[in-house]
Amino acid sequence: MVTIGMNYRVLPGKEVIFETAFKRVLDTMQQMPGHTESHLYKDVAAENSYLILSDWNDKGAFDTFVRSEAFAKVTNWGKEQILADRPKHQVFTH
Repeated sequence: MVTIGMNYRVLPGKEVIFETAFKRVLDTMQQMPGHTESHLYKDVAAENSYLILSDWNDKGAFDTFVRSEAFAKVTNWGKEQILADRPKHQVFTH
């Protein structure tokens, strides 16, 4: 099992849009082979800072998701409309 920590900082005022987009991405993730569960957390000290923790059977399953067309569409839209800077991802293995 592998957990991916994805840190995002969104543009001020775009928090609700980001949260709504995450729900759509979660629907896609739940249909991907190897995905176990994912959760979105909001930093109480920084309103526009988020962490997504996503569990996968293995890193290969996550990599397949990241290379998918659905993920590319969301990330391209996010870069242009929502994100304040580039997301930071970290891999934790169990």
